[in-house]
Amino acid sequence: MANTPQPLRRTALLASGVALLGLLTACGNESATSSGNPQPSEAARTAGADPASGTATPGDTPPAVGAAPSDTAGSASASARTDGRCHTSELRAAVGRVDPGAGQRNFPVALTNTSDRTCTVYGYPGAAFVDASGKQLGPDPERAPGSPETVTLTPGRSAWAGLSFSSPQISGARTATPATLLVTPPDEREPLEVKWTAGEVPVGGNESSVSVTALEAGTGP
Repeated sequence: MANTPQPLRRTALLASGVALLGLLTACGNESATSSGNPQPSEAARTAGADPASGTATPGDTPPAVGAAPSDTAGSASASARTDGRCHTSELRAAVGRVDPGAGQRNFPVALTNTSDRTCTVYGYPGAAFVDASGKQLGPDPERAPGSPETVTLTPGRSAWAGLSFSSPQISGARTATPATLLVTPPDEREPLEVKWTAGEVPVGGNESSVSVTALEAGTGP
């Protein structure tokens, strides 16, 4: 076998050394990526992972499948109140005797639980005077300032609201005589009908406004 010239042998050795050095460098970089500075997995990123460690951070775990954002203690309480409210079909409305005072005519309007379950009312009832044909007389009553509270009605118990207006004989407002007072329980759409026997009510002009208070426990003052 012929001897390789000395200059060519040194060139070949140098090329082999460079290739080996490149291979070692590549292996070192791969090791640094997989262990020296680990990258978070896809599962960890979607679970709220810490970018530095790749582990999920406390409190960042996604909700269980099927859980809704509203499934909280607060919304559960609100839902219970809504589900337990008194419906129109479970109530009876009545208007108490007038309580005159300082030119005002004040009437207690009571809602009584006629069902066999306990339910609640909260807020202001709706009210409207109507004639024999069902046409409304005058504007809707205004809500008097107050702080509504939930009233729990066991079977047979009542809540009441005050219905007030200035005496037409004093205010000079235009009047009409209703046939019926429609009373709508809070959060309901169907009204209860109460025969109106207390005479004229203001329906227009100055001092013709009617007000209603928030419901409270009992049948009136």
